[in-house]
Amino acid sequence: MLEDARIIQNVEIAKDVYKMELETNICKEAKAGQFIEITVPGFFLRRPISIHEIKEHSIVIIYKVLGQGTKEMTTLDGTLNIFGPLGNGFPIEEKEEVLCIGGGVGLPPLYETAKQYLQQGTKVQVVVGANDEASLFLIDEFKELGCDVYVATMDGSKGSKGTVLEAIKDNHIETDSILACGPLPMLKALNEKYTKGYISLEARMACGMGACMGCVVKDQEGHSLRVCKDGPVFEIGKVAL
Repeated sequence: MLEDARIIQNVEIAKDVYKMELETNICKEAKAGQFIEITVPGFFLRRPISIHEIKEHSIVIIYKVLGQGTKEMTTLDGTLNIFGPLGNGFPIEEKEEVLCIGGGVGLPPLYETAKQYLQQGTKVQVVVGANDEASLFLIDEFKELGCDVYVATMDGSKGSKGTVLEAIKDNHIETDSILACGPLPMLKALNEKYTKGYISLEARMACGMGACMGCVVKDQEGHSLRVCKDGPVFEIGKVAL
């Protein structure tokens, strides 16, 4: 679905991290863990951004300023041309409990995922990883949903010192089914520790539909997979990280 969505809000929620709400019909089809492609005026390539929350008449995205394109996004109002929803999201399965693990800007798509699991009565624990306390966001929002939230920072300024694995160890979290999104080193570590669940990969996606082959990864047998089309969510252990 291609449309000009109305920007309802575009506000900074943490250092260089912004939340944008878009009034769009995409909300009727979107699923937790999917993404949209955004056209930033003045820039040729679209930008893929995960869907953070799905509402009745809108979707919410969260993005971090990493270059000129995302910097320009912080100034936008009016309408924004978007394409989606795209990709395969997180399956919402019948489970007693799940563990959501988010690192940096990999955290936003786990919010809608957690919300949908909670709505069906599943216990949801969330582990958030960041470099320092100033880089943390969405902590209160996950708590307000009803999640148990644990934090790890690399400098130890908040929660456990180190990676998300340190927070899992320190808080004696035994849940064996995970849903994770974040930087590749984090996903590699989780891929080695867990055998059940799903991970969402981040990649440069030019087209978002699998045509350009710009986001190809390999599975364990060496076969090519497109992050935008076959993912971004993959069963844990499927992709060779």
